[in-house]
Amino acid sequence: MSKIKPAKGAPYARILGVGGYRPTRVVPNEVILEKIDSSDEWIRSRSGIETRHWASPEETVAAMSVEASGKAIADAGIDASQIGAVVVSTVSHFSQTPAVATEIADRLGTDKAAAFDISAGCAGFGYGLTLAKGMVVEGSAEYVLVIGVERLSDLTDLEDRATAFLFGDGAGAVVVGPSQEPAMGPTVWGSEGDKAQVIKQTVPWDRFRIGDVSELPVDSEGNVKFPAITQEGQAVFRWAVFEMAKVAQQALDAAGISPDDLDVFIPHQANVRIIDSMVKTLKLPEHVTVARDIRTTGNTSAASIPLAMERLLATGEAKSGDTALVIGFGAGLVYAATVVTLP
Repeated sequence: MSKIKPAKGAPYARILGVGGYRPTRVVPNEVILEKIDSSDEWIRSRSGIETRHWASPEETVAAMSVEASGKAIADAGIDASQIGAVVVSTVSHFSQTPAVATEIADRLGTDKAAAFDISAGCAGFGYGLTLAKGMVVEGSAEYVLVIGVERLSDLTDLEDRATAFLFGDGAGAVVVGPSQEPAMGPTVWGSEGDKAQVIKQTVPWDRFRIGDVSELPVDSEGNVKFPAITQEGQAVFRWAVFEMAKVAQQALDAAGISPDDLDVFIPHQANVRIIDSMVKTLKLPEHVTVARDIRTTGNTSAASIPLAMERLLATGEAKSGDTALVIGFGAGLVYAATVVTLP
């Protein structure tokens, strides 16, 4: 017989509050066109993107996270000292260690909360939600702060016609806490590492340490390029449209929800054509509100779902208590989908 006492957490978990932060600088497609041979019409038709936000030097990963998190904590109606864990999903915090989550936890005024970063690309927010739910139900934290944050402008090759227009910066955060009724469905998640080359960083960091830059990519002026995110657009599109619609349906089935029961659909903001194709494949009814925040925010990877959620609630397009399907997918390739009750 085990001598270990059973964990005592909440019966269920739910999202209690949400907050977002978008950098002050708004970048229209015309700025992107200064470096690539394309057009505003082409960018809009291929991605749906009209503008995106790019961070200033002062709008760091930590600074944006603190702003978004403060709003989420206030929205949840708790104090920062009650946060028991801080989970940050990002691929654009350039210090290998320590985790940026520790700085954020301190700046927010938490009481020595557990804090760590995860790297799961555009599915990172879903991964963080799943970890947070487990902590609340298991009892290791009463309230968990989940942050998705990116400065993808730092990892964008402005001369790459396939990706220069895609990425934006920003931070989104939610507080996950106890619930007396189910408000977060089972997570359907996974990875397909055999497709890892479809979305990747152009050059590993250690190539710069070796010292031989002769084989590193260079820009139009002959300067060595900083590592950037690259992707095989058509392969990503096919995978997202056909495979991720299946995952989304699995998440609905796992939660015991039909498309007719849904109020809101919040997919990763990768591409409007992908979003529209998923809506069609899932046969979502017209009453379902669909997030298309990508039009003015761009692809912000781990930040895209919480930013889209925050905007829908702020504009009244969605309301507290709505049932929402969220799904993230991206580099890895990785994915995570779940059904949640909106805060």
